Parts: sequence; C-alpha cells; structure tokens
Amino acid sequence: MTDTASGRGPGSMVSSGDADVSSTVLDDPVGESLRGHHAHLARRVGGTAAYLPEVATFAAVLLEPTPSDWADLAALLGPGELADLFSASVEPPADWAPVFSLEGVQMVADPRAPAGGVPVAADVVELGPADVADMLALTGVTRPGPFWSRTDELGTYWGVRENGVLVAMAGERLRPPGWTEISAVSTAPQARGRGLASALVRTAMRHVVDRGERPFLHVAAENSGAIALYERLGFEVRRRVRFHGHRTPGGTPEALVRP
Repeated sequence: MTDTASGRGPGSMVSSGDADVSSTVLDDPVGESLRGHHAHLARRVGGTAAYLPEVATFAAVLLEPTPSDWADLAALLGPGELADLFSASVEPPADWAPVFSLEGVQMVADPRAPAGGVPVAADVVELGPADVADMLALTGVTRPGPFWSRTDELGTYWGVRENGVLVAMAGERLRPPGWTEISAVSTAPQARGRGLASALVRTAMRHVVDRGERPFLHVAAENSGAIALYERLGFEVRRRVRFHGHRTPGGTPEALVRP
C-alpha cells in the first residue's frame, strides 16, 4: 500500500537521527514486537503469538498464514476467545466470528518533530506500578484503547496529577525494531483543552528519539481531532489500516457473545 500522505511504500527507508530505519516492520507491528522487544510478554504456539492476557489482547499470525497457522492461533487462544488482530491485513477463516472492525490510520513522526514544553503549572511525572489503579481508572473513562492490569509493562508511561488525581497520561506500547508506538493518550474530561495531551505526547516522543528510535502511533480514522493534533506534533499518515477482532471457533454460546 502506498502512503497517502507522502507516496512512500510500506517497505521504504526513513531517516531516524543519523541512521536509516526500515518502515517494513510497521506492516506487522504486533508480530514484530512479540518476536523482539516484547518476547518476554508473549505466549506462542507454532508460528503464532499473542500477548499475555493481562498485558494486551493483540495476537499475530504470519503475513501469509496457512490453515495450520490459524489452527495454531486457535489452540493458543482457546475456543470461543477473542483474536484481536489489531491492524493485520489478513482475514481469518470463515468460521471465526467477527467481533469488531474499525477503520484507522497509522502515523509516523519525523525525529526532528517539535519537542515543545510542558504547560504552565502541569508537572509531567513518570508512572509506575503504584499508579496502575489510577491508570486503569482514567482509561476506563477516556477509553483510548485496550488497557489492562499489566499493560504498563509494555513501556514507559507519563502522567499529570492534579490534587493527587491522575488527569492525563500517555505512554509506549508496541516496539517493532527501530520504532516505538505512542499510545494510551488520555485526558480526563475536566482537564481537557489545556494542552496536557500534547505535552505528554511530546514527552514520549523525546524519550523515544533519545533512545535512537522513531515514534509512530495509530488512531481511528474518524477521530479527526486527534489526527489534527498529531499532525501538529510532526506525525504524518503512513498507511490506512483496519483494526479487527474475531472469535476463535468452538466454545459455549455464552463465550461467543462475551464483549
């Protein structure tokens, strides 16, 4: 697929600091992460892999899966379970029941994108295990995407607290070679419109670039406000994607209708 913003193909080379970084790995960010930086958070059967359930729902098969690969993924997840294929272009067999489908875009940032500063009176702090309950509470309200009890183990997260309450956060998720995905960008309703999300994304971007990697992210195609924010921060659309999930065959009727 050609980049609708720049005309680059998915296998192109892009500059990150003094080195060139292949964007090909972004065609399979879940699989590349599970085979690499996040291997310690993976479970596997054959050539398929998925994150531990408390970390993320994402699963991966090969870019050109065979019927036996789908059988391996079904065995890995269990009957009637969610196979969250994220942005993978593959389609499972016909007996895998669709659960959700959402159009989105994948965006990448120039490493020279604006770093910016933190808004006045807002102190950005690094979050840790002691903050997980508050992170779950905030993402439960803002719903930026799946966030579970061990999602914070995917990378570093930052937040802003006011009167002890976590009102904004952002952090790192997928880690294909040479790249880090910025995710969980959340601002509580009472704290919106003050630039907190922008400050937190910039904090994450600086952290990624300082590590010698390049930031990328995903966003729903219908979320024009978020896309405009990310474009102001130096991101551009690399490709259009479809987020989709399916139920593995088997299981009880109750399991098949679980959200």
